[in-house]
Amino acid sequence: MHSTELLQLLKVKGRHCEVHHMTENYMWDSNTNKSFNIGINRDSRLPLWWNGSEPLWVTLTKAKRKVYMYYWPGCEVEILGVRPTYCLEYKSVPTDANFVNAVNGALDVFKSGQADLAAIYYERIDVEGHHHGPWSPQRKDAVKAVDTVMADMTKWIQERELQDDLNVIIFSDHGMTDISWIDKVIELDNYINLRDLQQAKGRGPIMSLWPAPGKHSEIYNKLRRVEHMTVYEKEDIPSRFHYKKGKFVSPLTLVADEGWFITENRQSLPFWMNSTVTRKAEGWQWGWHGYDNELRTMRGIFLAFGPDFKSDFRAAPIRVVDIYNLMCRVTGITPLPNNGSWSRVMCMLKDPASSALGAQPSASALVTVLVVLLVMLA
Repeated sequence: MHSTELLQLLKVKGRHCEVHHMTENYMWDSNTNKSFNIGINRDSRLPLWWNGSEPLWVTLTKAKRKVYMYYWPGCEVEILGVRPTYCLEYKSVPTDANFVNAVNGALDVFKSGQADLAAIYYERIDVEGHHHGPWSPQRKDAVKAVDTVMADMTKWIQERELQDDLNVIIFSDHGMTDISWIDKVIELDNYINLRDLQQAKGRGPIMSLWPAPGKHSEIYNKLRRVEHMTVYEKEDIPSRFHYKKGKFVSPLTLVADEGWFITENRQSLPFWMNSTVTRKAEGWQWGWHGYDNELRTMRGIFLAFGPDFKSDFRAAPIRVVDIYNLMCRVTGITPLPNNGSWSRVMCMLKDPASSALGAQPSASALVTVLVVLLVMLA
């Protein structure tokens, strides 16, 4: 349910979002009246949001390892008093050239010994999926472009003679499904008076509502009768979402059925600029993610290769939080307490003796994440 772009960068903590507390791209802290709006406001860089758990790159930096991060959301933020060695700040609409340059830059600093871990976050597939839909030619072309870079990367690794020292991990943080603006939009102002809300955050598959004093029951009772969405009071959110204990979770959380979109009113729908002629934000978005994570369309991918990994091996399904332990293993870092399962990922490694967490790595690791695409080198 909580498949947001920024949230995924914290998955390298191996923690559920109710533990690290970054539960959404848009959050509100009622105690301080501060808002987190991804990539928009200065308050989003406050330690208030970021210090809930320790990401892998912070652990590595504290261990005197050198970490390079490319387009990674939050790498510019001081988390638990630590910044990475290098940060090229997040770019919301990256180009294929950005991606090529980042991969080559990461391999270069790896070859020169300047980096022990590098991370690249690439978002073009996600952008095209939102704008045109997951089955659109534009989204397919974006995947082909990434495939081309991945193929070239294997050659670039060999040219730099890194093939015996580099592990590559590729994974996406979410899937995506089609949405329809014609008949699958839930406009809240058709059911409640928006002035009865103290605060509202997010839109799409999930909305977070803070009713004004004395209005909680009225709003809940009105919205729970709305079709194609479920209204949860905080304590009733299903435990399997690993969400309800989050510090910034709202009193009411609205979750849409697959393919449906929740918004305050028609004016707040997320248009995007799809015309170079009018220069107006006039295009509908045709794909979205963040629905119930049990839905098949929300599933992501995981691929890995390199000297530490088995060849032609297909593992059983894993969870995103499991990847943290795997990254700790290939970087030679003892994992902090986490919500991932080592048993689900240890089968991927060649050497059975390497199944001990915290054992010294035989090689460094490049970790690449696609869709909202992350790439990490370690």
